[in-house]
Amino acid sequence: MRPVELAGLCPAEPADLGRLRARLASASAEQALLDVAYRVVDSPLGPLLAAATPEGLVRVAFAVEGHDSVLQSLADRISPRVLEAPARLDPVARQLDDYFSGRLRRFELALDWQLSKGFRRTVLEHLATDVGYGTKATYGILARLSGSPGAVRAVGTACATNPIPLVVPCHRVVRSDGTAGGYRGGAEAKRLLLDLEGSA
Repeated sequence: MRPVELAGLCPAEPADLGRLRARLASASAEQALLDVAYRVVDSPLGPLLAAATPEGLVRVAFAVEGHDSVLQSLADRISPRVLEAPARLDPVARQLDDYFSGRLRRFELALDWQLSKGFRRTVLEHLATDVGYGTKATYGILARLSGSPGAVRAVGTACATNPIPLVVPCHRVVRSDGTAGGYRGGAEAKRLLLDLEGSA
């Protein structure tokens, strides 16, 4: 990484920027000025952006979604007070690592559902609680669980717009003919996750 040049100032080294970012994150947390903290976590699916508010994990994003675009969306929809604060996401990073290594079958994280409203949120809440590790559910089954058996297409939309994939496991939802269907992280990511859970 190239040092950052500021007009009339000495170049800043990456290590100095990292220490400054950590100090800003700490001061922001102490003064309740940080509304959205984020970090990037390495995974077998590529880099994952994890973002949290004081209420809980609010967003997990794949690289194909464009992390900069996701951060801008969080600033627009939640608050412009967004800062890279890796320590705030340590529990998320640990659980993701444990999940990908096969040691974790159910995430135990506080979730902030503010990016999902109405029926979409109902669908995702059922998905998080009723479709366990290593199992699959069809869009139709999830529609019935959510109280609207005819809303199969709306269930598909809820899954496609799930702001917290992996933790809220929309990769476990398949078509009625057993084929995988779409996935926010891409078809290969969905296949990898189903293989990981032994349900492919």
